[in-house]
This record gives sequence, C-alpha cells and structure tokens, in this order.
Amino acid sequence: MLLFRPPGVYRPQTDTSLLTRALLTSLARAEAPPGARVLELGTGTGAVALAAARAGCEVVAVDASAQAVLAARVNARMRGLPVRVLRGDMFAPVAGQEFDVIVANPPYVVGEVDPASVRGRARAWEAGPDGRVLLDRICAQAPRHLSPSGTLLVVHSALNGVAATLVGLRRAGMRASVVARHREPFGPVMRRRADGLRARGLLVDGQRHEDLVVVRADRIGEEASDERDRWAA
Repeated sequence: MLLFRPPGVYRPQTDTSLLTRALLTSLARAEAPPGARVLELGTGTGAVALAAARAGCEVVAVDASAQAVLAARVNARMRGLPVRVLRGDMFAPVAGQEFDVIVANPPYVVGEVDPASVRGRARAWEAGPDGRVLLDRICAQAPRHLSPSGTLLVVHSALNGVAATLVGLRRAGMRASVVARHREPFGPVMRRRADGLRARGLLVDGQRHEDLVVVRADRIGEEASDERDRWAA
C-alpha cells in the first residue's frame, strides 16, 4: 500500500504489519462489537488506523509528531476513510474516552539517548535505556481507556522484556498473553547498536535478529477479581 510519508515519519515495517494482522484477526473473530471504537497510539502514516477503518471501525489516531498527523490525515482523506487524527502525547488527546480496541506500536529500541531530547524520525524508535519509556505508560494507562470488554494490542521487541509487559498489564487488571511473534533481522539502527547491547547482556554473540511480539490484553470483569489479585501477587 502506497502511503504519503513526509520526512521524519516512520516508514511502516514488519512491526506495523504484525500489529495490523493481529487487529484484523481479532475483528474477523468478532472479538469486538460491530463498528468498534478503535484508538491507535503513535499512528505514524496511519497504516494500522486505515486498516481498522476499512474494517468498519470508528477510528481515532494519535501521534505527537505534527508530520505524522499530517501524513495520517492525508492518507485517510486520499482513501475516503473517516479516521479522526489528533496530535498529542499518548492518551492526552482522548482523556476521559473509552475504546473497544487500543492498538500501539510505540518506540521500543534500547538506547542511551533521552527520548525527550530526540527530534525527527528517531522519535519513532528511541525508547531509553530499557526500551520501555512508553511501553510502561501504555501498560499502566490503557485499562482506564478501554470499555469493560475492551482489548489492547501492543507490538514491541522481546529485548524490552516480554515478561515485564505481561506483568505490568496483569497488575493493571488485564488478562495478557503473546498472540503473535516474528523473528526479524536487524535493521540499520540495531546493527549500529549491537555491540553495546551485547556488552549489556541483551544479545548473545553472533545474534543478528530480534523477536517482535504482539501482546494482547483484555479487561477482566469484576467476577474475575480473585484471579486478577492472584496475577498481581
């Protein structure tokens, strides 16, 4: 799919397609209501938001980048798809709102740079020393923006700690598991950082790939509070 992508906007890659497939699979199985309200965090070009809109969902897309907001709006308009695109930090533009599905492909590349100081295209991948600057915020904040039977789908690298994501979501009152996985060869950014990651014990000698995962988390009803408490222990 050809997309308008101005300079500084993340190019849809394997993580984008992995998240899109997980979303469309969930919708095809009727795991969300018809015309589900979908929120995409960090929309970039809007690729995932467009897929949700084509599937008949009511879609809101958010990004902190002005260029990304422009790109997503143009791509939606070119296809006649009713995607509402907002600029802002994470959940701030949709404060007080609930959604049936939230999808997110946040920055997750481990690095020594403070993500708050980054400008341009690198904002799409720089995620701090453990790669969890936004991941942890999503785990903590997503439940309050989900409908009672809502679902979160988030994609990231296994180098960020899959267990940390699962535990964080379960502690927030969600039932969480890995629903998709893909082994991806290192791109240019990861190749440049491989030596540093090996020195930190995040990579083994000779490793030239990372596993991408999609984690799904569903809100747990009050009737499952005992099980939720057990997960959080």
